[in-house]
Amino acid sequence: MPTTVHLVYPSGPAISCPDAIGRNLAQRLARRRRVVTHPWDAIERLRPAPGDVLVGHPHPAPWTIFRMSARSPGWRRIVVLCPYAHGEKGQVAYLHSSVRRAHRYLAITGPYWWRRVPAGPFAAWATRMERVDLAVDRRDFPRVKGPFAPPGRRRFLYVGNTASPKNVRYLSAIARAMPESSVSWAGSGTPIAGVHPLGMLDFSLAGARDVVASHDFLLTVGRSDANPTTVLEAMAWGLIPVCTPQSGYEDVPGIVNVPLDDVPAAVRVLRGLQSAPEETLRDLRATNDRELEQRYTWDRFAAQVEAAIDAEGEPAELRMGVAERTRILLASLGYAHSPLRPGNTLGLLRANLGRAAARARGSEALP
Repeated sequence: MPTTVHLVYPSGPAISCPDAIGRNLAQRLARRRRVVTHPWDAIERLRPAPGDVLVGHPHPAPWTIFRMSARSPGWRRIVVLCPYAHGEKGQVAYLHSSVRRAHRYLAITGPYWWRRVPAGPFAAWATRMERVDLAVDRRDFPRVKGPFAPPGRRRFLYVGNTASPKNVRYLSAIARAMPESSVSWAGSGTPIAGVHPLGMLDFSLAGARDVVASHDFLLTVGRSDANPTTVLEAMAWGLIPVCTPQSGYEDVPGIVNVPLDDVPAAVRVLRGLQSAPEETLRDLRATNDRELEQRYTWDRFAAQVEAAIDAEGEPAELRMGVAERTRILLASLGYAHSPLRPGNTLGLLRANLGRAAARARGSEALP
């Protein structure tokens, strides 16, 4: 009988991540196995049948589905699958209890963070970690950008939120230091001084894609960003991505790096792009097209997950002292997504009550 995979990941219809991760992975795993998807913030505990596998994204709250279910005995394999960046330690510290129970941690992260795992605050996890690249479906993110704007008239676009790891104060400082260039922002959060707000855009709609096409570069300057999918989406659209190495992508062909928290140096790079010959930008775009076809595909992503599911043997040993475990616990409790913050817990309860109400309404509608 095929293995049943319990996949804990958002998997709705949105073309953006995290929904795109869960949906594309479930579709591919289902070619060989029975797959059951679960919301990552569900409050329940799964108990496996013989041979079952648990795969997915743990939630910061310890009473949620992945973390509760990982405590159930009998799983053939437990695979953690989620982003990794340790620029802000609390961002991933909550994963420790899940990594401790897992056979494998598939870390969705770029080369910058991966190279620094052995010397980082979670070096003890390294024996169970494997790096995974994100992916993009070019049918969802088609080429929209034609010729680049003439030198001096090129525009920059930031896509994302204003959470701490995104480092939007630095984005604001850069934009204000080069007033001759237009910097826009598609997303939600507190206003970013010097950056023109576009609001939330649904990139599945033609109007939103037209807005994208009026820009030339994606600009993201995170300080602790695993490897944002917006970089790959921009590549697919035909924009040139520009980011800090701490956005995950470091020395990657086709992606231009700017240094972290060094406004004059960043502005020099961006002004260089503003005046670069069209041929230079076309060459970068051609490189990105090759990378999208060869590396950043959902088939490659799913193949790595399947290999972790099919692997045999016991998990590698984790060596971590009491003091180190204590530091990790304190970091997780003090971070913005800690369940100790009442707003986080209330939001979690509302999500579960909302799903329960929707299920009840669906049952009532049945004949």
